[in-house]
Amino acid sequence: MNAAAGPEWVVREDAGLPVLVALYLRQVLGLRFPEELPMLRGVPAAEAGEFERSPALERQWRAFWEMTVEPQAHPSPVPLDLVDGYDMLIALPTEGFDELRGAIAGHGPEAVAVARRAHERYRAGLGTGSSYRAYASAIAQHERNVGRRAHSFELNVQVLPLTQRGVWWIGSLTVAVTDGLRGDVAAFDSAIAPVIADLA
Repeated sequence: MNAAAGPEWVVREDAGLPVLVALYLRQVLGLRFPEELPMLRGVPAAEAGEFERSPALERQWRAFWEMTVEPQAHPSPVPLDLVDGYDMLIALPTEGFDELRGAIAGHGPEAVAVARRAHERYRAGLGTGSSYRAYASAIAQHERNVGRRAHSFELNVQVLPLTQRGVWWIGSLTVAVTDGLRGDVAAFDSAIAPVIADLA
């Protein structure tokens, strides 16, 4: 794009399989980070006290979550190794992730199945090319409100089947949006407006 064309923005929307798998694991292992993000619908939560969560497991989980949500911003300092049972959806660093690797062993088939079902629902309902119009409308409204063109920005949106309706920042350029909210045009415009205002 040439300079005369002005600022540009990029919004990538998905119900990413790795993110869905990670949230499934977060729930069944009883992990809390990110604390403000609600649970996935239809996935059993770990019983209180069912797992002994070591500081090492919590630390490894946080690093894994960051690498999953924004892999380019959080590259692994060591090579990655695929985890058996996860259909190439999870790769952990070859060093320093033994506790997490042990904790997620055996959860792969169900985690992948749940993620694939959620992803297929997203593709069937929302992932049909209408996303550009939704964001363009919010950006145009922001431009009218501030009286100038939007700055160039990137935004990643993960549309997830969460138990509460809303929008949450889950990375520096990434938000999670409840699928029900994403499907409600008027409510989504209002909910995404503060996110656009932060970036644009």
